[in-house]
Amino acid sequence: MSFRRFFSGLFFRFTKWNLVVEQGIPQNGAILVGAPHTSNWDFFLMLAIAGQTGMRYKWLGKNSLFQGPLAPILRALGGISVDRSASTGMVGQLVEQMRNSSGEVLAITPKGTRSKREYWHSGFYRIAEESGLPLILCFVDSKTNTTGLGPIMAVTGDVHADMEKIRAFYAGKEGIRPELTSVPRLRSEEA
Repeated sequence: MSFRRFFSGLFFRFTKWNLVVEQGIPQNGAILVGAPHTSNWDFFLMLAIAGQTGMRYKWLGKNSLFQGPLAPILRALGGISVDRSASTGMVGQLVEQMRNSSGEVLAITPKGTRSKREYWHSGFYRIAEESGLPLILCFVDSKTNTTGLGPIMAVTGDVHADMEKIRAFYAGKEGIRPELTSVPRLRSEEA
């Protein structure tokens, strides 16, 4: 038994959280959509999910997280620093990285913040579409004390139809701080 699996097993045994996995991890990799993202505890839930499923992953975090003494630890845990204030071609870089990843999962919280917001960032969708990798809908639901991996879905290019499926899956799921839960919606759906 691996170190990660052992400690994630302890996490699920001694906390109120229960793990639900609808499908496995695609062998060629995937884009993991983490929602509703309302608390820093979501990060620890993701680590526990990864430990129990054997998921090899990378995750995106704001660049301010990667400053100071925790930076090496966060990078060792799969963190990739993102400067949200600059247009740096990050989507293109991540598409290329995922095409060459040999089965890694890229975890993204499309809301981009723990605060309530009207729109999700569309990068997760664009990366999935351009890399040809499916989405795994990962969730936290404080009402049922469950977390885990929901359905795997391919993006079709019909943004509105795909987002309807995503909204249907997340409907009724509440984050750890329910008042900060946002409806999955992309600005491009209104164009």
